[in-house]
Amino acid sequence: MNENNTIDVMNEGPLGLKSVLVGSLPGSLIVNGELTRYTVEAVFTRRAKTAEVTQIMAESTRERLAREGYPDAYLQVSDRRLLIHETNLEELRDGLATVIAETLAEIAAGVLRDERLAILAAELNDERELQRAKAVLALAESIDFSLPSSYKPQSASSDEHAPQSAEA
Repeated sequence: MNENNTIDVMNEGPLGLKSVLVGSLPGSLIVNGELTRYTVEAVFTRRAKTAEVTQIMAESTRERLAREGYPDAYLQVSDRRLLIHETNLEELRDGLATVIAETLAEIAAGVLRDERLAILAAELNDERELQRAKAVLALAESIDFSLPSSYKPQSASSDEHAPQSAEA
């Protein structure tokens, strides 16, 4: 939020990954030379927004990884870390890291677009409401309860407006 209590979506950096969190890798990683699968943790460039987290962990993201040749890999977000399950460093180096980077960039761009559209819609609704309120106020102010200059009071003795008696 900025000083106007609005979300500042224009100045936010892209969502990406800085590096692999080496301390989270299995201790026996290269001991036997096998390409086993494990979870690799990577550090985000910034905290992911709720909408981004939802999309990162969505089935559609898993399906995209599978289409790109990584059918076992899936992503999970934990605070400022991306957990890349069922992969290994070699697979990341040889292309999975690029697929993930592209996926994160597309997700972040989509969320940013949605936020901008929501802000524009709110501003448009605010503008419409302001215009409606002005029109209602102008209409209300145009109502005049004063007596017209041609008004002549009816005499109290006039029979045509007097209540009828019950005996009649």
